[in-house]
Amino acid sequence: MNPSKTLIYDGSFNGFLTTVFVAFEERIEVMDIQRNTQGQNGLFSETETVFTNVEKAKRVWNGIRNTSHNAITNVYFAFLSETDGIELMLYTYIQKLMATKGPKQMDYSDGIVLRISQLARSVGREKHRMEAFVRFQLTKDDIYFANIEPDFDVLPLISKHFRSRYADQQWLIYDVKRKYGIYYNLEHVELISLNLKEVHFNKIHKSDAFLNEEYDYQTLWNDYFKSTNIKSRINRKLHTQHVPKRYWKYLSEKKETA
Repeated sequence: MNPSKTLIYDGSFNGFLTTVFVAFEERIEVMDIQRNTQGQNGLFSETETVFTNVEKAKRVWNGIRNTSHNAITNVYFAFLSETDGIELMLYTYIQKLMATKGPKQMDYSDGIVLRISQLARSVGREKHRMEAFVRFQLTKDDIYFANIEPDFDVLPLISKHFRSRYADQQWLIYDVKRKYGIYYNLEHVELISLNLKEVHFNKIHKSDAFLNEEYDYQTLWNDYFKSTNIKSRINRKLHTQHVPKRYWKYLSEKKETA
C-alpha cells in the first residue's frame, strides 16, 4: 500500500489539474493538496512537489468536461473561491465524478457535491456583481483604470465581458487584494502586477495619474445621484439588496468628494 502524501503545487489552476493527473496516474493516497505559498501541514504524510504540465492539465480538464459540462464549471469556479481546503474537496469531487456513471454524477445529497456547487454559485454571483459595479477612471495615458477587491478571485472570469464591452478602449482592472490585474491593450488581455503603494477608496483622491476632467465627471455624477434620490422615497433595504454596501467603494455615485 502506498503511503499517504501531501501534494504541493504552484497555486495555479493548471498546477492543480496537473496534481490531480499525477495523483490518479501514480495511484497516490492523497492526504492533502496545498499551494507552495502555504506553510505545509503534513506531519503524518510524505510531501511531493508537482510541477505544472499544461498537457497533463488539459487531459484532466477534457476528462471532466467530457463527463459533465456542469462539473467543469463547478470545478473552475469553486477553485477560484480560494476556500481553505478547496483543493482536497475538489480532488474528492473529481474522484466521485470519474467513478460514477449516469445521472448520479451530480448527486446533491452528497456533502462534497453540494458544497462545491454552493461555492461555484457564490463565485458566479460575485462575477456578475463585478461586471455590473466596476467603474473606470481615465488616466493621462488614455487607459481606463479600475480597482476592485472581490471576495473571490474573479478576474479570470470577468475578462471576456470587459473585452467585449470595451473593445475599442485600453483598460486595466486591478485586484488590490490579490495584487494583480488584467490589462487590455486593444489586441489582447494580459495579466500584470503593479506596485501600488496606496489605494484610496471612498473619496475622489486627486492623483497626477488621472485627468482633471475625470474628477469633474465624478463630481457631476455624484451630484446627479444625490439630486435624483429623494430621501423620503429611498427603500434602503431594497437598495442594499441590489447594491450591497461592500461594493459602494467602487461606484462613482457613492464616493464622497474630498
